[in-house]
Amino acid sequence: MKKKDFKFKQFTIKNGGNIGMPVSTDGVMLGAWAFQQPPSTILDIGTGSGLLALICAQRFPNALIQAIDIDNNAYLTATENALSSPWSARLQISQKNVLEYHLDHRFDAVICNPPYFTSGEASQDASRAIARHTNSLDHKALITQLNSLLTPDGVAAFVLPITEGEAFIKLAEQQGWSLTRRCDVRTTLRKQPTRLLFELKQGKMTPHFETLTINAEQGYSEQFIALTHEFYLKM
Repeated sequence: MKKKDFKFKQFTIKNGGNIGMPVSTDGVMLGAWAFQQPPSTILDIGTGSGLLALICAQRFPNALIQAIDIDNNAYLTATENALSSPWSARLQISQKNVLEYHLDHRFDAVICNPPYFTSGEASQDASRAIARHTNSLDHKALITQLNSLLTPDGVAAFVLPITEGEAFIKLAEQQGWSLTRRCDVRTTLRKQPTRLLFELKQGKMTPHFETLTINAEQGYSEQFIALTHEFYLKM
């Protein structure tokens, strides 16, 4: 079944095809939040619909962006979305497994909304299982691979649920990475944070901590609007 298109202010995500990770608030938040300094080259790992690559293309007008996904349906969908965007000349979509990915050059930045289900039976839908279950992309293996993907000063940005995010950060620290930014995201002020936006770099760093609340008493919070208004149509 063809999924409904999702229109943003400057691009459209066409979710045709059976991709495992359609447009999500997590993805929009990560794309809008990551990288305080504009990177020249960006790798989007597990691009899905191409959402993160397109947000980065809009935010960083001089960046060259490569997006990869192991799943053929995601590759085809992301390619369609990139070609129909205003930034197709700066976007390259490839069907690749990041754990087998070797390049002559390295990237200034990596962005990734990784799978996070670590237990239980994976979905019977192959695309959904690849996008959501760590059987397809083990977190420790992903962290190890970052060394061959990033420049020495490169930064990697991720979004994960709180428990999985904190475990990911601990694994990264064991491999010489440091937390540089962390944003705890909650849906309302009355609830505990459920998501982590975070950035990692090699070497010893002093982290910056912040929080984000998505909803206020009447609609979205001023924080969330400030972060995402350049993308969502109705903000």
